[in-house]
This record gives sequence, structure tokens and C-alpha cells, in this order.
Amino acid sequence: MRLASPELLVDITGLRELATIDRANGSLRIGALVTHAMLERSREVAEQVPLLAQAVVHVAHPAIRNRGTLGGSLALADPAAEYPACALALEATLVLASRRGERRVAAAQFFRALFETDIRPGELLLAAEFPRAERSVFIELARRHGDYAIIGLAAVADGANRRIAFCGAAATPVLAEGASRATTLEAALVALRKDLNPPADLYHSSATKLHLAGVLLSRAWNSLAKPH
Repeated sequence: MRLASPELLVDITGLRELATIDRANGSLRIGALVTHAMLERSREVAEQVPLLAQAVVHVAHPAIRNRGTLGGSLALADPAAEYPACALALEATLVLASRRGERRVAAAQFFRALFETDIRPGELLLAAEFPRAERSVFIELARRHGDYAIIGLAAVADGANRRIAFCGAAATPVLAEGASRATTLEAALVALRKDLNPPADLYHSSATKLHLAGVLLSRAWNSLAKPH
């Protein structure tokens, strides 16, 4: 996409220690080089962070899922990508490293602007740590399966508490704070109109995307209400 013109490219594929999935401090730590396909096949991901397991099947196509990585998606911070919204909903922690040592950044502070993150010069994204949630749901609407999402939703619930995040709704993933705090679906749909102001794209107006966000919210709300 010509977002950068580096003079030197370094292939980090051989750093196998960044391609591991481990439990740590009550969370699942997923290395930056874990591929989409590895996430898709992982029993630990399905059991501990089912939101990611639900999201990964929406990522592009098998050929890309075999090569693309969790870290690549998070570091690129495409606003239509699935994982950034999942990280925001789950309150994930991003682990960065440089010669000065490691630095931990909450997902809410990591995504700063369009294709811009909190990664500083000289830092590398090592892993992301995802807490477990009682219930979760990921759904998105796309013109064709594997296309970029028109709008997508990642939501988790613990008890009566919900966190609902959207992709494709702004320059960064967006936490729908008002809708997350609402106690009824009707109130959540009203709050959503204040939470989101999605930009129009080549095919969809802002009003269309906001309407579709409401459709996804209704589906997610009913899914989260069901015992798992």
C-alpha cells in the first residue's frame, strides 16, 4: 500500500520464540509471529480466547492465513482488521521490546490513528496477552467472505458487564462505551448513535454503516445473553 519505503527489510520469520502460544498470569500470551492458521488450529485459543477463534475465520483466505500473523495485523493497525477490535474488547496488553527492555501497552492506548500505533522507533512487537472472558461473539459484514469488513463487531461479557468494539467504524477500532454500559438492547441501540460516526467509503454512506452496526449489535446482544 506504499505506506512506507524502507531502505532495508529484515526477515524475522526465523525467530521461532515469537511463534508460541502460552498461558501467563491468567491470560493467553500469543507471540507476534503466530500465524492466522495457527490461531485457527489452536485448541488453547478456542478454549481460552474464543473471540479470536471466532474472528480468525473472517481473515482473508487460507493462503493469506498461512502467512499472515497476529503481530503483523496488530502492528499494521488497519481499521477494518479483526484483531485490533478483539484486542480492544478484551482489554488485551501489547508487549513491546527494544534494547532498553520490554514495555507493556494496553490496547486502548496502542491504536493511535489510521495505520498508527504506539510502537516507538527501535521497538518490536513481541506478543499480545488476552484475558479470558465468560462469553464472546465476533461477527462482521463484508461484500464477499474474505473481503475487508464493511463493519465488524467484537464483544465480550463477564456477568452483566459488556465491552463492545467495532472495526471498520473509524480510523482505529472503536469501543462503543455507551452501548457497552446499556442494560437493554433498545438503550444500547440509542447509545450506539452517539458512540459511532463511521466514515463513508466507496460503496457505503456513513448512515448505511451506522445502520449495519446496529444490526450487528442486535445479533451480538442476543448471542451474549445466551448461556455458553
